[in-house]
Amino acid sequence: MKMVALSLKICVRHCNVVKTMQFEPSTAVYDACRVIRERVPEAQTGQASDYGLFLSDEDPRKGIWLEAGRTLDYYMLRNGDILEYKKKQRPQKIRMLDGSVKTVMVDDSKTVGELLVTICSRIGITNYEEYSLIQETIEEKKEEGTGTLKKDRTLLRDERKMEKLKAKLHTDDDLNWLDHSRTFREQGVDENETLLLRRKFFYSDQNVDSRDPVQLNLLYVQARDDILNGSHPVSFEKACEFGGFQAQIQFGPHVEHKHKPGFLDLKEFLPKEYIKQRGAEKRIFQEHKNCGEMSEIEAKVKYVKLARSLRTYGVSFFLVK
Repeated sequence: MKMVALSLKICVRHCNVVKTMQFEPSTAVYDACRVIRERVPEAQTGQASDYGLFLSDEDPRKGIWLEAGRTLDYYMLRNGDILEYKKKQRPQKIRMLDGSVKTVMVDDSKTVGELLVTICSRIGITNYEEYSLIQETIEEKKEEGTGTLKKDRTLLRDERKMEKLKAKLHTDDDLNWLDHSRTFREQGVDENETLLLRRKFFYSDQNVDSRDPVQLNLLYVQARDDILNGSHPVSFEKACEFGGFQAQIQFGPHVEHKHKPGFLDLKEFLPKEYIKQRGAEKRIFQEHKNCGEMSEIEAKVKYVKLARSLRTYGVSFFLVK
């Protein structure tokens, strides 16, 4: 018995040409794409592998890409349904922690987990499984409302209190991490948006060294930000030691007549609670001087190693409801 043909409207998206075509419901999506390319001259641009069939919905999050290996009847299509024949690739802007932005072409039909492999390899990061993406707009609003560690020294020594304070403070719940099992579109990520690429899991830290400057720089920036914003609470002495390495990284070796109190913008070098502490800048420059002729890369390695020695390093804090 012959199956009843399925009559579908095929819209070739880049030129908005619509053709009505008949398909057997058991046709594989891959074969349907091939037939469209053969029969519709407007569909013959570009590489066949870059194109696919998209079933749109009024809510852009609910539109779906038809999987090449599935059959048309799997999607319960009805006569007269419209399928868009269009390119799967789209540009996505990705911001690194150091502020630089790269535009990467991504496959709109793939999940975030699959795309991170592509994104990280374009940028030169090998341990892609440790990275994730954050929708920045939401994060920035939350950033404004984070608390800060008070100056009370006893708090820093009292671990239980510190952990409680930390939970109130800067947890990974604040960040709008994307779900690795869903696509950008399903999560409402627009192609005009910029996503933040950030390290979420810490597996291979011990392997990072000066031979991998891209990874080292990302580690350094993340560790520095976490120390300055209070995610890693540190003593005043430690904070100045970090400040000294940071001065070496930013300004090179210490120059006596140039690097003296009044030179630094302390809020960029110390956590909030130590900015007004007497002699803080002098102390940072003493640590800076101790770095001698250390290169920028060596100073970053030292900074990251010192950060690793903190109890809170590599621990992401989530509030447990």
